[in-house]
Order: sequence, then C-alpha cells, then structure tokens
Amino acid sequence: METYTFLRAFADSWMLLAMFAFFIGVVVWVLRPGSNATHRDAANIPMRHQDKPAQSEEARP
Repeated sequence: METYTFLRAFADSWMLLAMFAFFIGVVVWVLRPGSNATHRDAANIPMRHQDKPAQSEEARP
C-alpha cells in the first residue's frame, strides 16, 4: 500500500473521529458546571478600570 493511500484512508476515518471527539470535548469543557464565573470574569475584562488606569497591584490576578 502506498503511503498516500494509507494516510488518506487514515485521515478519512480515524483522524476524523479523533478531531470530532476533540471538538466535543472542548464544547463539554466550556459548558461544564462551575465555569460560568470564569467566563463572566473574562467577559468583563474590557469594562474594568474605566475611570482610571490599573495600578500595579490591581493588574495582577
């Protein structure tokens, strides 16, 4: 079997399945219980320090 034919068959079957499983894993990771606070904190980053620039202690997590 040629290398190209083998890689093509592998990509059409198992690699597609692996990429789909990775995608589903990322979706589950994002929508997991308890991650709402993390996402809300990240969404509010642009609204922090609207009145004045951040101080050195405030900028650190």
